[in-house]
Amino acid sequence: MMDKTFDPAAAEARASAAWEEGDAFRAGRTDRAGAKPFCIVIPPPNVTGSLHMGHALNNTLQDVLARFERMRGRDVLWQPGTDHAGIATQMVVERQLMERQQPDRRSMGRAAFVEKVWAWKAESGGAIVNQLKRLGASCDWSRERFTMDEGLSAAVLKVFVDLHAQGLIYRDKRLVNWDPQFQTAISDLEVQQVEVKGHLWHFDYPVVDDNGNETGEVITVATTRPETMLGDTGVAVHPDDERYTHLVGKRVRLPLVGRLIPIVADTYSDPEKGTGAVKITPAHDFNDFEVGKRAGLAAINILDAEANILIDGNEAFLAGAAPEPEALALHGLDRFTARKRVVALMEERERLRLVEPNTHAVPHGDRSGVVIEPYLTEQWYVNVKPLAERALAAVRAGQTKFLPENQEKIFFQWLENIEPWCISRQLWWGHQIPVWYDAEGGIYVAMSEADALEQAATKHGRAVELKRDEDVLDTWFSSALWPFSTLGWPENTKELARFYPTNTLVTGKDILFFWVARMMMMGLHVTGEVPFDTVYLHTLVRDEKGAKMSKSKGNVVDPLGLIDQYGADALRFTLCAMAAQGRDIKLAVNRVEGYRNFATKLWNAARFAELNGCRRDPDFRPESATEVLNRWAFGEAARAVAEVEAALAAYRFNDAVAAAYRFVWNVFCDWYLELAKPVLQGEGVDAAVKAETQSAVAFLIDQVAKLLHPFMPFLTEELWAIKGEGLPDRGLLALAPWPALGGLTDAAAEAEIGFVVDLVSEVRSARSETNVPAGAQVPLVMVGADATVRDKIETWRDTLVRLARLSDISFADTAPPKAVQLLVRGSVAALPLEGIVDLAAEVARLKKEAAKAESEIGKLDGKLGNADFVARAPEEVVEEQKERRDAEAARLVKLREALARLSESGA
Repeated sequence: MMDKTFDPAAAEARASAAWEEGDAFRAGRTDRAGAKPFCIVIPPPNVTGSLHMGHALNNTLQDVLARFERMRGRDVLWQPGTDHAGIATQMVVERQLMERQQPDRRSMGRAAFVEKVWAWKAESGGAIVNQLKRLGASCDWSRERFTMDEGLSAAVLKVFVDLHAQGLIYRDKRLVNWDPQFQTAISDLEVQQVEVKGHLWHFDYPVVDDNGNETGEVITVATTRPETMLGDTGVAVHPDDERYTHLVGKRVRLPLVGRLIPIVADTYSDPEKGTGAVKITPAHDFNDFEVGKRAGLAAINILDAEANILIDGNEAFLAGAAPEPEALALHGLDRFTARKRVVALMEERERLRLVEPNTHAVPHGDRSGVVIEPYLTEQWYVNVKPLAERALAAVRAGQTKFLPENQEKIFFQWLENIEPWCISRQLWWGHQIPVWYDAEGGIYVAMSEADALEQAATKHGRAVELKRDEDVLDTWFSSALWPFSTLGWPENTKELARFYPTNTLVTGKDILFFWVARMMMMGLHVTGEVPFDTVYLHTLVRDEKGAKMSKSKGNVVDPLGLIDQYGADALRFTLCAMAAQGRDIKLAVNRVEGYRNFATKLWNAARFAELNGCRRDPDFRPESATEVLNRWAFGEAARAVAEVEAALAAYRFNDAVAAAYRFVWNVFCDWYLELAKPVLQGEGVDAAVKAETQSAVAFLIDQVAKLLHPFMPFLTEELWAIKGEGLPDRGLLALAPWPALGGLTDAAAEAEIGFVVDLVSEVRSARSETNVPAGAQVPLVMVGADATVRDKIETWRDTLVRLARLSDISFADTAPPKAVQLLVRGSVAALPLEGIVDLAAEVARLKKEAAKAESEIGKLDGKLGNADFVARAPEEVVEEQKERRDAEAARLVKLREALARLSESGA
């Protein structure tokens, strides 16, 4: 006997245990040896990570595809694993050392610290894997990988060595995003732009003549970072700016420093912005670095690794300079302290012209929270230009497609303008760069220290001591190899042969460049094949008002909390229902609660079936059914299956769940079971008719379980087990075949039952629109009905009266006066409402509501038509206004339809 209520937590535990015991998700099962393979690689979450809503969406969508293809008979490998997350993991372990009052990493040394990190990983790392299992992720967990496991490390080393040998990896001195707290370069993805209220300081730089004497003329520049002026090596003006044409080629004396620096013409300078002249500090600004390259300006670094002023021993700074003693005294000051001091010194020398309040974006490290510095330092780079060209060609040739399609344009823009990729990080946790140096600075790139020593001995003719490069590789380097390294490359494994190239990649649009593009480039270069044929890029999950979730706003929704409260199935179904391509998801908790209610409704329907003797008959054949109601239900099920298949094939997850929901809630639970009640519960019913209907209901519950399984795996696996008790070879639903209902569409059954459903629906809608009291019974008149329609009415009279709350059904050649007319599949039905509803008052009410809706639409159109509002208002506010406008427009359509009906009635 089924429990009275569905318990998600208990069902989740039972299903998870059954899947594990049955090895349900293992790829390469013997029973699928001849099946077509299907492979997805999971975007590896950080080993330090905890399940957030982005993970929940990303992995739900992947799981839907994996379960769907598994049920369609394919040999599915959903490849799981975690990323070693260089900075994040190092930070976690360093914090742990501090909390335990143990020596810090520098005190204990690199080897001991790395050992501590591995110990932390073994003890606490990877909690997110269990959280993904709670979500229902059907990965082949027996194949879980880690970006620093032995096999993947070997792949990383080989690719580095090969790319270096090919001249594609090299060492260079360039600007990077520098985190002064962690003292390492970081990627753009690890930088957050934070709006800060600061100032814009305007400084006067004196112009000098050819002999270095001040002419009395000054050029004014503005900066938000006064301390960087110590490293200025030029001033740029626009070549067409007539105010400064006479100064191009001349020089200014850099205040405090005494360095003579040129005035150059460059289109980077904007005549409309500030004074039109900009100071150029190539070593401390990315744009200035490019201007400096074009103009041949020197790049002078005036900060150390901790972002303190670096003057003592700074030969580049001192060359050509005549610094004042006060400038030399800035050495060692923190950058922000130095900023205040520089401003004060410039004011003392009457070189400070103006100070303006200025709100601007300042880059911060997403882990450290400190201000990031553009920093000139020597790093390892990959020349990705030739790799990018091959990736672009593959996408243009259709070897890999992007969904939504507009993401392809962004992919092209990034790769067509790609810069060298900085792959070195000044950390201890990660893949240490396989480069060794001898005492003379000779470089040896090798798979191992032994190979490097052998290279050095060959070069020198004797054994020499080598020192390994202390840097590690950017974590994106190892994850760029993920699709093939996880399958065993560089070894020629059977998994690599069977599952590579992979099929679909599902990931967030925010890492299109950082991960997707790099996997494309590396996959094509290393293996010669695209790593995947389809890339589905999902959007963000926002709060219910459309705001981005953040801890500081206090609007973060915890997916694990929602699972605890409503069950994993409800959360999964919600995310799929809202996953329209290209649109961010506004997650309202009441939507999750609503889909929990959907699960409850299905459970109650299955329990109703059990109480009414509906048990699965393995010999039942739906194509042999004779009852029109059952044939109609089978046809509707076949239509739903086809709709879900088509939607998933096109990655329209929201359309897929909408089709499944419509069938399960509207067709099966509401209409079919309601129309079947007289057969299941009535007296004097033909035994054969009742038996067929009982078998049909049980059969359809199985089809519902299959249809919903990719979206709601726990509930459906539970129902499958309960309804399959005693059936031979029942097995797991996760491994059951997808519904095969072809040929069950029955036009005649659909014409009959569809008419009944539509007629009741239209009557209910008209009652609601015209404010007919809920308990009132109204007469229905069929106007000009032919014999076929009359037969349907007589066959289903009792049902129509009961479901539409009618007092009577009659036939007439013309519609009675004061009647609301309905058109149902070509037939006219009339509801005489005089005496039941005050028709005149109802018309007045509807007109008033329509006028209010029109007024509201006008106001919203005014806002949305205001370009200034759309440009300045937060994205979520604009989106909210659009949604309100759409809602009012839909309401207005309904009001006008109701008015039209009443007008036709003569009211």
